[in-house]
Amino acid sequence: MTLSFFDQFASPSFLGLPLIVLALTLPWILYPQPSSQWVTNRLSTLQAWFINRFTQQLLLPLNQGGHKWALLFASLMVFLLTLNMMGLLPYTFTPTTQLSLNMGLAVPLWLATVIIGMRNQPTAALGHLLPEGTPTLLIPVLIIIETISLFIRPLALGVRLTANLTAGHLLIQLIATAAFVLAPLMPTVAFLTAALLFLLTLLEVAVAMIQAYVFVLLLSLYLQENV
Repeated sequence: MTLSFFDQFASPSFLGLPLIVLALTLPWILYPQPSSQWVTNRLSTLQAWFINRFTQQLLLPLNQGGHKWALLFASLMVFLLTLNMMGLLPYTFTPTTQLSLNMGLAVPLWLATVIIGMRNQPTAALGHLLPEGTPTLLIPVLIIIETISLFIRPLALGVRLTANLTAGHLLIQLIATAAFVLAPLMPTVAFLTAALLFLLTLLEVAVAMIQAYVFVLLLSLYLQENV
């Protein structure tokens, strides 16, 4: 039976039970647990250095109130990065190619930043809807446009992550299928296609890391407007 290129994005199940829960739980098992020993192994040291540098870079423009989100942002970054990277392995499923999962992460976190702004500084939060010096005739139009752009933010977060990962996986599958079909017919062209596939895989590794970082970075910028 010929499978569609989009079958790789279908959520797997076993005995009628969805395995996406297992795919979401597995990343946390792969990371070492913190130890009370003074001397740790290299993996724990590398993990601590990465989280420390990422947190410093992300929270640098935020004030003291935004630093409470450091643990959430660092955990979300590690979680998304692991899911994206593991999805590039053969015979694996990438949960972050599901728009429902990405929207489930984007909407509550975006809404939390909006609620914090409305609670702590409602005047400044509502002031973003109307730029200073706007002509009187344009005030109703700009308020509508800024409100729509505000509510589009979580949709843009989820769609950006989903679209980039889905497009990359489709390109890898297309080029891999072409290399497999051309191997017995034109070995030279198949070799060049395989080389292109290798380069594309390296590009997808970079995209997986960048998209995880962009997702958390945009959330931190939304938080910066409201704290």
